[in-house]
Amino acid sequence: MTSLGRAALERTHSSTLVRRLGPLDGASIIVSNVIGSGIFIVPALVAGWIPNVWAMLAAWGVGGMLAFAGAMAYAELAVLRPHAGGEYVYLRDAFGPTVGFLTGWTSFVAGFSGAIAASAVGFAAFVGQLFPMLTGSGPFFQLSLGFISLTVSSQTLVALALIVVLTVVHVRGLGPGRVVQNILAVSKVAILVALIVAGFSIGTGSMGNFTLPSQPITAELWLLALIPIMFSFSGWNAAAYVAGEIQDPERNVPLAMALGTVTVVVIFMGLNVLYVFAMPLSEIAVVDVRVIDAAAGRLLGPEVATSIAAASAVMIAASVSAMIMAGPRVYYAMARDGQFLSAASRVHPTFRTPVVAIVAQSIWSAVLVLAGTFDQLLLYTGFAVTLFAGTAVAALFVLRRRNHDMSHSFRAWGYPVAPAVFVAVSAAMVVNYVWRQPVESGVGILCIVAGIPLYWMFKKT
Repeated sequence: MTSLGRAALERTHSSTLVRRLGPLDGASIIVSNVIGSGIFIVPALVAGWIPNVWAMLAAWGVGGMLAFAGAMAYAELAVLRPHAGGEYVYLRDAFGPTVGFLTGWTSFVAGFSGAIAASAVGFAAFVGQLFPMLTGSGPFFQLSLGFISLTVSSQTLVALALIVVLTVVHVRGLGPGRVVQNILAVSKVAILVALIVAGFSIGTGSMGNFTLPSQPITAELWLLALIPIMFSFSGWNAAAYVAGEIQDPERNVPLAMALGTVTVVVIFMGLNVLYVFAMPLSEIAVVDVRVIDAAAGRLLGPEVATSIAAASAVMIAASVSAMIMAGPRVYYAMARDGQFLSAASRVHPTFRTPVVAIVAQSIWSAVLVLAGTFDQLLLYTGFAVTLFAGTAVAALFVLRRRNHDMSHSFRAWGYPVAPAVFVAVSAAMVVNYVWRQPVESGVGILCIVAGIPLYWMFKKT
């Protein structure tokens, strides 16, 4: 099929999804995707590697700038290809259908589904802190299927309930879906902003923590610390997945990307400064609970620290909601191209949502919850998030060259330097992961490559 024919076909398919989302809706999806457990846990690891306050804060600042550079590159890609599917579409058009399929396959197997399962179980854990009777008992039922064992417990039931409720919400259309998503995103931002303001205004912290003697740092560890920092920022590209449902994508996708990413960067920097205000860097490095819990307890007392559990449940629910909304747009785009189950391209006649793709993702996420294998999947394929994001930004150079005569209103910030730096850092992170974790990365590569037979199967049907 020619590029013109494909573009015409995509316009036809894309019209089946209704463009109802505005820039604030897209920004809320980004905020909900990004702000999760990473910023609450990773700062302890980073503080251990970078025992210097200002060098540590600089690392988070660099991570924020890289996330913004990536977001702006994705924004231009979404303007060039304003369809559902995100990097699947970009990699398909830049590097061929096989590469595009593998990123979509990885998203389904682990990228979205595994993250949904892990977050849902995390949600259940926090609910259990508030209501022990809901998650306090052991397994009710176990079913062994040879290579996998499914376990039903009160905790898994709570996790499954969250997935089911949010799946129903997003199946019923962008109207209720975006309302719930926006409420959860605004709640998340409000909670964190309130914590930051209260911590600095009435908290019992010390500015002296910023001037304590620091230990020497090495360039190697500083660069290494960028890996978990960038994982904490992952999700800045979320609005690209729903580009086919955003009104006036040339204007609103870049606006959503910029607004969402800047909001996240500001909150992340504020939280890291708050953590240092609450306790010395040496104590942050050795906390045995989430850093946000320790900081809240130190600044505002144990009662506030306890209430963070309820707030965490809300924030995790927001992340699950955003992933349930974004992920199916990838499989929908793949199905249109004949690279996924054909049913996944169906759009609900009333709600105008990719209902089969949404339900399929939720079913696989539920299986992972019951099997308890999501941690392994995320461990094995986690580096693929960085790999495919870096490759997608590299696709911008290819698609610009191929579409040099195409006029579009938005150009990526700092092009070509900013995207090139993002690609280089992503490549360094992947190489570092493969070098330091050869077994895990090897299994992850096998998981990705396992999608090739499926690609050929779909191609022949």
